[in-house]
Amino acid sequence: MVRVRVLDGEGVGAYADGIRRVYADAFSGPPWHEDDPAAARRYVERLATDAARPGFTAALALDADGAVSGFATAWTTPDPFPTGRAYDAVAAALGPRRTTDRLCGALEVDELAVAPAARGTGTGAALLTAVTAAAPGGRCWLLTSLRAGSALRLYRRAGWHRLPEAVPGRAALTVLLGPAHPGAGAAAGAG
Repeated sequence: MVRVRVLDGEGVGAYADGIRRVYADAFSGPPWHEDDPAAARRYVERLATDAARPGFTAALALDADGAVSGFATAWTTPDPFPTGRAYDAVAAALGPRRTTDRLCGALEVDELAVAPAARGTGTGAALLTAVTAAAPGGRCWLLTSLRAGSALRLYRRAGWHRLPEAVPGRAALTVLLGPAHPGAGAAAGAG
């Protein structure tokens, strides 16, 4: 049985060490290849800033001993749409009007990671459900790699839909809309 705890920005810092460990385990292999131990440390440092974003929420999977076995983070995408990171490429793929209509004000799932020992137990699905439960009007979205087969299968089983637009300069990345997102029906035929 997966025990999931939902936290706001103030509570997530107490779990930083566990989140760092899961991040390192989850993202060190393909397709992410973040095998430099400093990558997980940098993520936890960024998480402290992300936790202050409007609408921030985190979901943690905790094992029987209370150790973190998975996590997901999300926040409300601001309007105007952000720049930097992969935001510029996403905006280029969708165009200004569709970016604003589909993504601004929606819950943006930033990270979802499950420790190898907890995979195949429903942990990822439980985290995704928990972190998106309060999505404004059911509107949520995320960006992931087309090479992340197990993640894409999880999202597909959960009813997420991939947008057909290629992300320029990031050919391996794709935008997905959550199942209750008003634009998900239009994306459903895309793959």
